[in-house]
Amino acid sequence: MSNESPTTQPPKIYKNPGIATVLSFFFMGLGQIYNGQISKGILFIILYVISLALIFVIVGFITTPILWIWGMVDANNSAKEINKKIAAGIE
Repeated sequence: MSNESPTTQPPKIYKNPGIATVLSFFFMGLGQIYNGQISKGILFIILYVISLALIFVIVGFITTPILWIWGMVDANNSAKEINKKIAAGIE
């Protein structure tokens, strides 16, 4: 009989796509950070700040809403992909 205890793995934590989307709605990049994609979240924040600055030269009125919507869609889709990987045992 072996004294080895079975290895226990931490529970898999699924990401809620709705929460990721709402976080990105209120603060650009926060949904990506919630999903564990820190670098991507920081990149979204930097791009959003640049886009906001471009409002002063009119271009930002086009880029800011596009970037904001893209951030929400990306956060939602990323959470769903993470959940698929967890369910498949990849992560």
